[in-house]
Amino acid sequence: MTALQAPPAAPELLEHCAGLVRPALRQAVGRLHPWLGEMAAYSFGWCEVGGAPATASGGKGVRQALAVLGARAAGADEHAGIPAAVAVELVHVFSLLHDDIMDGDATRRRRPAVWKAYGTGPAVLAGDALFALAVETLAAVPQGAGAVRLLSAALADLMRGQADDLLFTGRPCTGPDRVTVEEYRSMVEAKTGALLGCAAALGALLGGADEDTTSALDRAGRHLGIAFQLVDDVLGIWGDPAVTGKPTGGDLRERKKTYPVLAALGSPAGRALPELLDSPGRSEEAAELIEAAGGRTAALAEARAHTATARALLSRAPLAAGAAGDLLTVLDFLVGREL
Repeated sequence: MTALQAPPAAPELLEHCAGLVRPALRQAVGRLHPWLGEMAAYSFGWCEVGGAPATASGGKGVRQALAVLGARAAGADEHAGIPAAVAVELVHVFSLLHDDIMDGDATRRRRPAVWKAYGTGPAVLAGDALFALAVETLAAVPQGAGAVRLLSAALADLMRGQADDLLFTGRPCTGPDRVTVEEYRSMVEAKTGALLGCAAALGALLGGADEDTTSALDRAGRHLGIAFQLVDDVLGIWGDPAVTGKPTGGDLRERKKTYPVLAALGSPAGRALPELLDSPGRSEEAAELIEAAGGRTAALAEARAHTATARALLSRAPLAAGAAGDLLTVLDFLVGREL
């Protein structure tokens, strides 16, 4: 990039990275059993049930971009990060297939979730196949042993975070056994942040980065993941349905223990909140009380703090200048929706 060129906007940057990764991702999915491959292709938005071509949304491609930019940040050609991008995207979709089943979510990106379209058993099997394919993809690269170890560590964290998330649903809103904001933050770092950090670190590893650099990218990605989820929590209560694709207050109707809710429950002003959360049709009142009790402010302040930490980690790491700027562009895109 010359001095006269403007840095790419986030959508163009994400599409550029996705364009690099897409052929390798399709090639990897093409190695699956045809039925499993169809379910995988459906989950990526490439086809309809039965295999007819489709152009449904396959997500933002943030993890793919982080892996490609991780390789560039290490001073390598961006193509070096493609196997990392493929692996983390396969793992991400594996986790979504299983999450939708565990949470009972019938839709994903405005289409029936895979388990609703194909059945629960087939969706579990397709997720397992994607997981195995991710490991196979990394095992084939020269740095395979280290790459698989890095992915395995992130997966262990992801599973721990998912376990905590499921357990939180059965815990009370008040009293000594209630979920605290500290516990929630730890869960989010594991469930959301671990794979974002792994994506950037894996790309850097395949690009020849040293341990200090890969560790810095991993930690920055984890903080980015926390900030992203906290902003998503705010949008889940107060977001515009036309933008989010979700009904206003949907998280409240599902009684999700998100950060704004937990912060408000910890405030004296939020004492009436448990009753509102238990009352169908009172989600608007609950949202007003959460805001009055400081839940929205607390969530956004926490998101800003983690964004600042991610920025500081990136600024101190010895990263290639252009890639460092692009990583910050992705960061701002992910967490700047409400900040």
